Amino acid sequence: IKSIDQIDQVAEAFLALTKDYTVIAFNGEMGVGKTTFIKALCKKMEVIDQVNSPTFAIVNEYATGWGDLVYHFDFYRVKNLREAMNIGAEEYFFSGNKCFIEWPEVVDDILPDDYLRVDIVEVKGRREISFKLK
Repeated sequence: IKSIDQIDQVAEAFLALTKDYTVIAFNGEMGVGKTTFIKALCKKMEVIDQVNSPTFAIVNEYATGWGDLVYHFDFYRVKNLREAMNIGAEEYFFSGNKCFIEWPEVVDDILPDDYLRVDIVEVKGRREISFKLK
């Protein structure tokens, strides 16, 4: 993504390529644009709720215009797997609903085998997004 003006187009292409994956884990340094990209994805999925970082709530639930649910996690403040388990993270991951996860390292052991790993890096002012089936 060379500029923020391209984010909606990239989000649409990303969703088309990854439509069969429900659990998508976003990796990248603080401030690289994980939340911004997830907001663009939610916009393209016609989420009707306000999309913002769940840093303090840990998980936000959004509804789409057609009644599907999207879960947005931020595990930055979660110290260990037990904390994630206490909020029911595993049930969300296996719910069949789309799950966007920021800072997924702490929950790596309970992610489904077929989750999608997305890496976002900043290179000379632009963002490079790569992804692979984990």
